[in-house]
Amino acid sequence: MVKNNSKANLLMMKKLLVFTLIMFAFGYALVPFYEKFCEVTGINNLLQPDVLAEENRVDTERWITVEFDANTRGLPWKFKPLQTSVRIHPGEPVSVTYEVVNTSDREINGQAIPSYSPRFLDKHLKKFECFCFTKQVLKPNETRQMPVQFVIEPELPADIHTVTISYTFFELPGNTSAVKK
Repeated sequence: MVKNNSKANLLMMKKLLVFTLIMFAFGYALVPFYEKFCEVTGINNLLQPDVLAEENRVDTERWITVEFDANTRGLPWKFKPLQTSVRIHPGEPVSVTYEVVNTSDREINGQAIPSYSPRFLDKHLKKFECFCFTKQVLKPNETRQMPVQFVIEPELPADIHTVTISYTFFELPGNTSAVKK
């Protein structure tokens, strides 16, 4: 009886080993399959600014001035863009930096909400990276520089020469050490 159990255990171990090797090979083979699938469907290009910039043609015949604005509502923060404006060609990738300082003696959660002028700019604006995508938690007296990377599509109407991108920070509930007076 012991001999039969040993043979059965050995057979089961061989089957499990073969199954493990097959699963490893399958997982390894999925990487190039996934990359090809993403290439065909265009999914792979969603978060790659360089690839998107190459796909967008840059309209070198036009110039647009992009103005940046920063505000806070109910927060003891200083918030500003490090550049107040840039002059770009439509389709050209842009990177700017905003700076925020928590001037209080407590940790605060904040969320930035964007707004645009003209109002329809959001239809022609593609953001690759933005601090507005996630909440920001700043410790007392912390200073943070936050990038925004975007492109304004060449399909923006030709009569638009100046656009404004504005962010307003609001305090979020749930501060871990909030002591309101």
